[in-house]
Amino acid sequence: MRIIDFKAMGARIRSQRELLGYTREQLAERLEVSSKFCSDIELGIKGMSLNTLAKLSDILHLSTDFILFGEQDADAAKADALLQMINQCPPCHRGELTVIIQAFLKAVSDES
Repeated sequence: MRIIDFKAMGARIRSQRELLGYTREQLAERLEVSSKFCSDIELGIKGMSLNTLAKLSDILHLSTDFILFGEQDADAAKADALLQMINQCPPCHRGELTVIIQAFLKAVSDES
């Protein structure tokens, strides 16, 4: 039987929230909970309902298994987070984003 480590779960949630650029208040608003409750979840003080877990999974683009137990391919989680950030970029600026990514990839390939 697997046991949920609420502090570790909260740390995973906070890490992904920060990676996606959400404030705690923004996440709480999207989850339709208070900022205090969101803080308590991130600190491992409180658990959450299945409905909140499902919403959190959708908002943060994480599997429920990863949120609860930390079981997910780390590279897949990072790729999902990058995709979410790209999707947040207004379509009119995606050309510039492409140029930035291409410059970054060239710079890191030149290091090799």
